[in-house]
Amino acid sequence: MSVPGRPAEIEAAELAAAVLAHPGVESLDGGPFGTVASYLVGGRILGVRIGLAGEPVELAVVARLGIPLPRLAEELGAVVRRLLGPVALDVTFCDVVAAPTTGS
Repeated sequence: MSVPGRPAEIEAAELAAAVLAHPGVESLDGGPFGTVASYLVGGRILGVRIGLAGEPVELAVVARLGIPLPRLAEELGAVVRRLLGPVALDVTFCDVVAAPTTGS
């Protein structure tokens, strides 16, 4: 679901960066069979799929321990809606990893 007048490549890249900036997200993932992806000229962005009108936006992420997954899904929904407006969202948690340790 693209914003009129805005290239889908920019939306997918911005959304991927915003999702990765969330402290509860370790990385993006292609999901089952690598199907969660935005295909761009010359490449693709795994873990983000912005569908056609009426289709949900899809995210496939590797989460960090520490935030309950339902809360993380809600927070990622807020990120998506801040960038794309009121859209449906499907979040797939492909894995959960320990949060990175700081210091020595």
